[in-house]
Order: sequence, then structure tokens, then C-alpha cells
Amino acid sequence: MGIQDLLFWFFSAAMLLSGVLVIANRNPINSAMFLILLFINMAGLFLLLEAFFLAIVQVLVYAGAVMVLFLFVIMLLDIKEGPARPFKKLAVGLAGVVGLALVAEIWVVLQAPLAPSGTPLQGGLREVAKKLFTNYLLPFEVTALILLVAMLGVVLLSRREVK
Repeated sequence: MGIQDLLFWFFSAAMLLSGVLVIANRNPINSAMFLILLFINMAGLFLLLEAFFLAIVQVLVYAGAVMVLFLFVIMLLDIKEGPARPFKKLAVGLAGVVGLALVAEIWVVLQAPLAPSGTPLQGGLREVAKKLFTNYLLPFEVTALILLVAMLGVVLLSRREVK
């Protein structure tokens, strides 16, 4: 087992742990911080794949800009830690089914033979920019518009009346 394998397992386990902590944490600020940690570990996986541009974009765009926006919205809404609610039996049962399905999927993936891919990995700026501004221009612009509308909606909803 080489250093790349060890780093892969480290980043993967850290991502899983961070994802669980995002969901399990009651404090929204702490959840957002664990989400930033998840994004940084994902960037580490991109680095292992030699997709350097995607790793930098992951850190700058998601861990930087998007999470700053999330934290701004959380602080603007002044969300308080809520009281603990009891678990519902149906929700626990469905979570168990989803968990078993996930374990089954992981087992199937690990049983499959590893065949090398014929195409090399491409994650450079030229390839990403060409796809982004040709094939995916409309979804990119729609996403930007949705984020803008969401931010304006939060500002309007959290505005206090001036007397």
C-alpha cells in the first residue's frame, strides 16, 4: 500500500466523518465549519487524481465563496440551537434501509474487478473552461441566478422594520 492509497483512505474517511458531523451537529455554525472541512478533503482527493484546477476551484469557490455566503445567511437569520426532538420510528427504519442499501452498493463496487481506464484523467483549466462555457453555460448561469435570488430573499426575509 503506497502513500497515495493511504492518502486516499485518509481523505475518504475524513470526508465521511465530516459529512456525518454536518448532519449530526445541532449548531448551524459548527455544521457549516464541518462542511468546509469536507470540501477541503474533497480537494485533497482531486489532488490525488492530479486534477489540480478542480482542487483549487473546490477550495476557492466552495470552501471560500459559497461557505462565506452560507455563514452570512446563517448569521443574518440568527438561527438558534433547537431543542432535541425524539426520533420517529418510521424515520429510523427508513434510515436503516438507506444505510443497508449504501453498504450493499459499497460491497458491489469493491467486488468489481479493477480495470484500467483507456482515457487519461483531464482536469486542467482549458478542458474545464471549454466544457463550462459551451455545453454547460445555461446551467452555470441558472445556478448563479438561483444563488442571487436566494441571497436577496434571505435579506428581505430577515429585514427588521425601521420605526
